[in-house]
Amino acid sequence: MDSHDVRSRFLDFYRERGHRRVQGTSLIPPDGDPVLFTTSGMHPLTPHLLGEPHPQGRRLVNVQRCLRTTDLDEVGDDTHLTVFEMLGTWSLGDYPGPMSLRWGYELLRDGFGLDHDRLHVTVFGGDGQVGPDLESLRTWRELGVPVELTVEDNWWSNGPTGPCGPDSEVFVWTGEGRPTGTPTSDGRWVEVWNHVMMRHRRLDDGRLVPLEQPNVDTGMGLERLLTVLQGVGSVHETDLLRPWTDTIGRLWPMGSRESRVVSDHLRSGTVVIGDGVRPSSSGRGYVLRRLVRRSLTLLWRHEPGSSLSDLPVDLLEDTLRQHGRTGPGQVREVMLGEERRFGELVRRGGPLVERRLRGGPLSETDLTDLHQTHGLPRDLVLGLLGGDE
Repeated sequence: MDSHDVRSRFLDFYRERGHRRVQGTSLIPPDGDPVLFTTSGMHPLTPHLLGEPHPQGRRLVNVQRCLRTTDLDEVGDDTHLTVFEMLGTWSLGDYPGPMSLRWGYELLRDGFGLDHDRLHVTVFGGDGQVGPDLESLRTWRELGVPVELTVEDNWWSNGPTGPCGPDSEVFVWTGEGRPTGTPTSDGRWVEVWNHVMMRHRRLDDGRLVPLEQPNVDTGMGLERLLTVLQGVGSVHETDLLRPWTDTIGRLWPMGSRESRVVSDHLRSGTVVIGDGVRPSSSGRGYVLRRLVRRSLTLLWRHEPGSSLSDLPVDLLEDTLRQHGRTGPGQVREVMLGEERRFGELVRRGGPLVERRLRGGPLSETDLTDLHQTHGLPRDLVLGLLGGDE
């Protein structure tokens, strides 16, 4: 199944079970929201998870594009991306957690054809404040799926205060042969779906009180699911990412991980520009600037004369058609403008770094001063200007 098939099957499955589709929103949260980008499918629904009635009812489903910078250093491995799509479902005070788990199991096994023996789950095992999630444990045992109990890995919260609760994560075996170990002991178990039993609210003093409206909030990463369903080795080889991975590898040969990072960052930058963000020194614009400049740092380390002008227009068009609004011409203009500014910074910074290196390897003080006084980021100094020598 390609990405279109998976989205459609997911949405149809939950529509048949009374869920109304909520249209995915932009990466940019509404005015007044303190976060820079939408980081999960539940984020736009926060008021409704706290009890405000939703105009489309109490059973919802959607596909939401998200951006996370917390995993930026993990990008380049087999599972992490900066911009990704989240398949989400919600019960706003309607059906309980066990029903969500049973439906999830049915969709994975019968809808997507995953072998029962390739599944493993984790469940909250309890701590000093809350006991083990016995409902989820009992449900999975009835379904015959092996369970591992954890504490920190299976407690979900949206911050230090606010709604929270135990969660149950579903893993799929991606290794050769029969599954071995458990999700916490063998990295070949890949998490694809998280079912959060949002039953509590944490107060400022750390105490937990029951939510007046218990909810179920689930999120499944589309790209990770595609990795499993398409039988490929990483999210970068799925039909969503392959056009970028192949193009970057053809234009600028480099190491596999570096090529993945450049592919991810330029694709993510395209989506962010498509949602109206422009490079700047703070906020959302700084995230975009960092994505483009990290890509250029890796490219120019291998090919100093390379340029983002080589990116094919049809690649940008295809990505924007899926995610954004701005045309490819504007995306190219923004990226090339940032490329020019970064090139000037590199030309100005080279002699400054060379003078510092005459006194020996750069210290943390040197790196801080080069950044704060001369605007030369650590990534640039260490990755492109010889500061790692």
